[in-house]
Amino acid sequence: MLSSMTGGLWDDAYLHNRVPWDIGRPQPAILRIADAGELQEPVLDSGCGSGEHALLAATSGMIVTGVDISRLAIERARAKARQRGLSAEFLIGDVLDLPNVERLDPPFRTVIDTGCFHTFTDDERVRYAESLASVVEPGGVLHLLCFSEGTPGTAGPRRVTEAEIRATFQGDWRVHRIWSDTFAVSNEWIGDPPHAWLAHIVRL
Repeated sequence: MLSSMTGGLWDDAYLHNRVPWDIGRPQPAILRIADAGELQEPVLDSGCGSGEHALLAATSGMIVTGVDISRLAIERARAKARQRGLSAEFLIGDVLDLPNVERLDPPFRTVIDTGCFHTFTDDERVRYAESLASVVEPGGVLHLLCFSEGTPGTAGPRRVTEAEIRATFQGDWRVHRIWSDTFAVSNEWIGDPPHAWLAHIVRL
């Protein structure tokens, strides 16, 4: 079973440009969500990487925070915010333990997860759902974009089934809807764009 990587290993991936998920712009699926007015502040970008989705929310003047375990990813996100003249908080921290992330200021109304959930083991998925629930207000929404089992081959992260999403987000959550979508990737990715699930999940 695949395990999530440590901060140092994620840093190494960014340092050597082995980051096909980092496309230098928001995922099209999240752009559609933003255009539909479905991002409400305060926003948490969970596993934010170099910050494109947090910065997307910041362009609308929203209060937004990005959290990632990779120090290098956070440094790049902060640099982008400065270069673009945008206000967004970027914090180094473990999304499996959000209550203990220094300077995090919950509760959040919206969470964006693009490519974080599919890095976790089964046990970590449960911890992740609990961690998010602890910092999201009732009625808050998680927009989750992850690789689906429809992606051919074995390259890249672990595939996720619709049933696995529903099994993970229960108790504190209600899965409102799951759509079939695609995951945009850089030229580092070989092959067709990966298949994805886009889930709309509500905090009870």
